[in-house]
Order: sequence, then C-alpha cells, then structure tokens
Amino acid sequence: QITATVPAGSGTVQVTVTTPGGTSNGVAFTYAVAAPVIASVSPATGATGATVTLTGSGFTGATAVRFGAVAASSFTVVSATQITATVPAGSGTVQVTVTTPGGTSNGVAFTYVPVPQLVSMVPTAGPTSGGTTVTLTGSGLSGTTAVTFGSTPAAFTVVSDSQLVTTAPTGSGTVQVTVTTPGGTSNSLAYTYTAPPVVTTIVPIQGPASGGNTVTLTGSGFSGATAVRFGAVAASSFTVVSATQITATAPAGAPGPSGVTVTTAGGTSFPVPYYYLSNPQLTAVVPDEGPVLGGTTVTVTGSSLLGATAVRFGAVAASSFTVVSATQITATAPAGSGTVQVTVTTPGGTSNGAAFTYVPLPQLVSMVPTAGPTSGGTTVTLTGSGLSGTTAVTFGSTPAAFTVVSDSQLVTTAPTGSGTVQVTVTTPGGTSNSLAYTYVAPPSI
Repeated sequence: QITATVPAGSGTVQVTVTTPGGTSNGVAFTYAVAAPVIASVSPATGATGATVTLTGSGFTGATAVRFGAVAASSFTVVSATQITATVPAGSGTVQVTVTTPGGTSNGVAFTYVPVPQLVSMVPTAGPTSGGTTVTLTGSGLSGTTAVTFGSTPAAFTVVSDSQLVTTAPTGSGTVQVTVTTPGGTSNSLAYTYTAPPVVTTIVPIQGPASGGNTVTLTGSGFSGATAVRFGAVAASSFTVVSATQITATAPAGAPGPSGVTVTTAGGTSFPVPYYYLSNPQLTAVVPDEGPVLGGTTVTVTGSSLLGATAVRFGAVAASSFTVVSATQITATAPAGSGTVQVTVTTPGGTSNGAAFTYVPLPQLVSMVPTAGPTSGGTTVTLTGSGLSGTTAVTFGSTPAAFTVVSDSQLVTTAPTGSGTVQVTVTTPGGTSNSLAYTYVAPPSI
C-alpha cells in the first residue's frame, strides 16, 4: 500500500509505481474540472428581459446561469471566459452564478431596476411649435435615459425618482409620451398638440382709455382660452362663448392702438389692433344760457369730440347736434330749467360738464304810466319777473332805452310813436307778454 499526494494536472492520466524491479502497469486517474469564476456582470443593473454579459473563467460546458435562485431566461456560452444571459423576472439585488461540471461559481451582484411608471402629466396639451414645459410624475424615473413624444425625443431634467421636467418638441395631433430607464419603457400618457388661436375681428375696435367696455372677439381656436390681453394688460374679465367667440371687458389703457391677443394651450394669437380713445374734454358752451323752452343753438368747444354719440343738457339729450370738428360741436338746447351741465359722449367716454343756465321767460305785470305824448321821452316803469337779463324793450316795433333796476323792475324811456302799441321785454329767456301803451297827441288851439 502506498499513499501519494496528487500533483497538479488535468484530464485523465495513468498512475504508475516504479521499484528496482521496474515500472508497474498504469491505472487511470481523472482530474476533476475546476469551478468557474465570474469576474464581472455588465450591466450590473437592469430590468427583466435585459441582456447581460458575464466575464470570467471556466465557463466551458456551463449548465446553468442563475440570478439568485432563478435561472436565466436563456444564456449562451460565447467562450470559456464569456457568457451572455437574459435576465429573468426578479427584484432587488441578487447574486449571479454560473454552474459547470466543475461546480458553481462565486456570486456577483446584479440589481433589478423597476420599469418606470407615469401617473400624471401637466399640462397635457401645448402648441404645435413645441417649447412647452411639461412635468411628468410617477415612479422609477431617477435613471431616465430618454423621454419621447410619439417617436420624437425630448430634452428633459430628472428632478427626483418621482418627477421629471421635459420640453415638448414640435409636433401635431395627439401623441403618446413615454419615459425610458434601465428598467425599461414606461406606460404612456396622451399629449395633444393644439394650433394657436386666431383673432379675426374685434367689435367695437375702439373704446375709452378708462376701459370697462365690452368687446366681442371672433376667430378660431378659442376653446380653453387662459388669457385675453390688451397689449401687456390682461382683460378685466372674459368669457369663452364658443371656439369662435369671446366676450371681454377692456382694461384701462393709454390713448392709441393696443394689440389684442388670446392665449390657449396652443399658444398666443397674433395681435389685432384695438384703439384706446382719449376722454372728451369741454372748455366752453356759448352762449351759456337760453330760454326754458329750449331751441337755443349753442357752440360746444373742447377736445376729442370726434365720433360724438350724444350731447346732453343735464340728463336730457340735445334736440340735435352736429360734430363740426374734433374741437367743436353745435347743438340745439332742449327744454329745461335751472343750471345744468352740458356733456358730450364719444366712444372715448363722457366729458366733464360745462354749465348752461335756463333763463325763465320774462313776465310783465304792470306799466306806469300807460300813456304819453307822441313826441316820446316819457319815463315808464315796468314791473314783473325775470327782468334782470333784459336785452331789449320795444314799444311796438321801436326799441327803447332802458335801465334794469332789479329782476322785478326796469325803467325805460318811451320813444316817439302814435296810437296804441304793445310794450314787450326781451331777455335770454325769451320775449315777455305785452302791455298796451297809448300815444296821446298834444292839444291844438
């Protein structure tokens, strides 16, 4: 009996014993195959179904590749130093091993990456020109390698494992947005490309600088409008009536043109001009008084009077008016009383007021004396009311000199005349009733 230590070797060899008597016959001895060794797994992270490459040694004749306790979906022995394998279903971090007739290798870590999931997208629509910032929320987003809108890749920034921000590329129609990570490609969310709105008309196209008037916009693509602007200023309010109509309340603005735009998810329309008009201003009304019966023609002067739609004496519209120029209007006073404010209204608003006083019709109650010589010269005292603004006293058709004493009395000098004539007094309020005055011929001898 002999015990011996096996030297290094491989395969099957013949074991012999040599003595002084010679060398024995040989008996076969087979070296066992060495266990494989894994040096690396690439990539070391991935999702179910991914292909990984194992490098190491002793891979010839491999009978199994396992991810933890689960066999690879498939594997190929490329050489004694390389195997490619398809990752089976799993989760977390597992040890990858290779088994050959020589045994099972060491384990090398492989980490499962979950397939990303999308839960929400804000906004879900944007202009065909792209450029909209879109926020995606979900899970498994931290390792994102691509974001696509349909088949078009988009720029993106990963905020966290549950959120990323991307910029919509140009496109049209409705497309599916997906996220790709080492864990795979996510479910998809729909994103709709919307054409920008178009404004074709504005009615009215002008209004006061103070704003507040209602305008109607017509055009297309108004559904979902988020803003209506007059220049850089948002409308005081607006209502989307339909895809082709919006009503808006104009904000205050500086006199002159302002571009009106509508903004939707599809973008902002090209501006259409709207004109802010200066508020009319009055400087004078001439004459500034007239009879209570109306009918006086007055000249109103001021600025920004073009396009006047109304002239009012207090709350009463002028009987008629004519716009002469931007600085002048002629108007016929309606009937009224007291002192009222004359105003002019244009699309730019209503002016300040200019005072106009209604003068009552003068009334005569008595005249002393009621007769005098044909040669005239008699001092006559008239009493009544509304006499303070007297502009004329007539005996028949002949004017007479006069002096106003008070609103209820004046003194006049009878001119030459004959017979019986009617004496009247005229003021801005009109011509009074009449009293009879008789001319008496001197006696003759």
